[in-house]
Amino acid sequence: MGILLTWIFASLSVVAGAYLLPSVSVESFGVAMIVALVLGIIAVTIKPVLKLLTLPINILTLGLFSLVLNALLLMLVDYLVSGFNVGGFISALLMSLIMSFVMVILESLVKEEK
Repeated sequence: MGILLTWIFASLSVVAGAYLLPSVSVESFGVAMIVALVLGIIAVTIKPVLKLLTLPINILTLGLFSLVLNALLLMLVDYLVSGFNVGGFISALLMSLIMSFVMVILESLVKEEK
């Protein structure tokens, strides 16, 4: 799947999460695209380092700490991008779960068409 399609799917997942959670807001689809871009950059640069640093905690929690890490990174994106607001840690945690779920559904729809 191409980078452009993945970016669009990530943007749609941001919009879906904001639609489903009242404590999360996105001003427009353009802001959602910026959020998806910043989240992608963070996932490529910062997240691998954080995963390595938190590996012992992740092993002890059987991988559940990854959810916490995703929520914290989403809160970082909230701080960096104006027009995107997350109400708190629980909202960020739910938002990351919704985004992951929507991405899996959209990617499976594209893979089935081939």
